[in-house]
Amino acid sequence: MINSMKSVFKSLFLTELLKGMSVTGRYYFRKKFTLFYPEEKTPQSGRFRGLHAQRRYPNGEERCIACKLCEAVCPALAITIESEQREDGSRRTTRYDIDLFKCIYCGFCEEACPVDAIVETRELEYHFENRGENIMTKEKLLRHGELCENQIAKDRAEDAAYR
Repeated sequence: MINSMKSVFKSLFLTELLKGMSVTGRYYFRKKFTLFYPEEKTPQSGRFRGLHAQRRYPNGEERCIACKLCEAVCPALAITIESEQREDGSRRTTRYDIDLFKCIYCGFCEEACPVDAIVETRELEYHFENRGENIMTKEKLLRHGELCENQIAKDRAEDAAYR
C-alpha cells in the first residue's frame, strides 16, 4: 500500500524529472572546461597504456627471453611468439607479433613480463593506412622502444615505489 502510494506520488509530481533538471541547472551555470585537442594535450599518467614497445638492455641486447607469459596471459589472444635457442643456450624470439586490432590494451602482457621487455608507451596518436600495418612485428616494437626509451625509463622510475 505504501509503495504504491510512493509510486503514484512520484509519477504525479515528476520527482525524477525535477531531480534531473536540478543537476542540469547546477552544471549549466558552472565555468566550462574546453580543451582544443590538437594544440592542447591533456596530462597523462605515467601508467597510461598506449602503443606497445619492446625494450633493450643498455648493452643493446633485446630483453625478451621468450618465456611466452605475455602470450599466455593475453585475454584477446593478440600476441604471437616463436622462439629458438641460441648458441649460448639462451632463448630469444624469432617472431613477436601483436595484432593491434585484437589488443584491448589491458596491460596484462606488461605485468606478466619478468624482465620488463614489453611495455605500453604513452603513444596514443597512431593510424594505419595500409592493410597489415596493424601487426606490430618484433622489429617495429624494438624500433618504437628505442624511440621511447627515455620516457619509458622515466615512467618506470616514478612508478618504482608502487611496484
